[in-house]
Amino acid sequence: MQLFTECLIPALNNYGNPQLMAPSQYSLGLMGIIVSSPRMNNETTQVVKKLLASPQKVAIVGHKNPDGDAIGSCLGLSFFLKSQGHSATVIMPNDFPDFLKWLPGCDEIVIYEKEVENSKKIFEKADIIFTLDFNSLDRVGGELQSVLENAAAKFVMIDHHQQPADYAVATYSDVKMSSTSEMVYHFMDAMDQAEKLSKEIAVNLYTGIMTDTGSFRFSSTTPTTHRVAAKLIEAGAQSAIINQNVYDTNSPERMKLLGVALNNLVILPELHTAYITLTQKELDDHNFKKGDTEGFVNYALSVKGIVFAAIFIENKQESIVKISFRSKGNFSVNDFARNHYSGGGHINAAGGKSSQDLNNTINEFISILPRYKNALTNAL
Repeated sequence: MQLFTECLIPALNNYGNPQLMAPSQYSLGLMGIIVSSPRMNNETTQVVKKLLASPQKVAIVGHKNPDGDAIGSCLGLSFFLKSQGHSATVIMPNDFPDFLKWLPGCDEIVIYEKEVENSKKIFEKADIIFTLDFNSLDRVGGELQSVLENAAAKFVMIDHHQQPADYAVATYSDVKMSSTSEMVYHFMDAMDQAEKLSKEIAVNLYTGIMTDTGSFRFSSTTPTTHRVAAKLIEAGAQSAIINQNVYDTNSPERMKLLGVALNNLVILPELHTAYITLTQKELDDHNFKKGDTEGFVNYALSVKGIVFAAIFIENKQESIVKISFRSKGNFSVNDFARNHYSGGGHINAAGGKSSQDLNNTINEFISILPRYKNALTNAL
């Protein structure tokens, strides 16, 4: 049974768009007390403190196709929990990009699809399972979802995406947060342990914040985000080195693939939309590795006058087209992805997928866009 949950859930305005409640607003809903705060409120904090009052076996899980925030937040939390006397193991559903494999502790991450039986044993023995950077168990994909659904451990969720599911005994969810990595810092603060920042924690959390905020340029970056980043730098996170390790280690093949992506850029000025396509052949021809297309969609969004950007990436192995959406202003790609592509995320950054082939996926996308012409025109 759920003991307590805390989350910031957007109310819907007259147009069906999410409208965040002010921090001072409280209400009682199906998921318990709803409150916005950089820190977990006292009731949630007490629940977690009780769970962690004695040494626990903890599994920490990120979402499928983990990004910098998923890896950084999970590793940061694992170092913190270990410093408090707990046993903590990070498990990822599948592998992660090479540009994150320098992070402290990443060599100890268990990849579920490579170590299925070992992963199951870890979950079976776990007293607590932390789920980070996702808020619905279907985000782990495949068999792992069933493993988590049948786990006997108590769940704690830390996440900043919209519309959290109800599976945890304690949920710390705030859609206004820049990143789950920032939330892990606030989690430590709520545990009265923020001063216990180690260099390993700081490097991981800074990397997660930096990557999920587009190097601190997205609208989710707040004054508090910068204050947290400053604390992490003071604790040993060297921002210049982290930036170089993440952004300045491109392979020649990735740079050439970016050239192909930009050559495939299509601009629809009357709809303030731009999109990029990449076929499986184009990926194969450039020795594609996980993470190589990270950030490509932002080039489409950088075009003057563009409000909505998308990238469509063919994946023959999974028989789907993977899609990333980005937007400016109040145009919600979270709603767009949920309504049309079995996805979701944030107002200005979301993902989805299509089971159609690439050409039909693009044709469908173009056919849907006119319904949003007014919203796109008035987004800024």
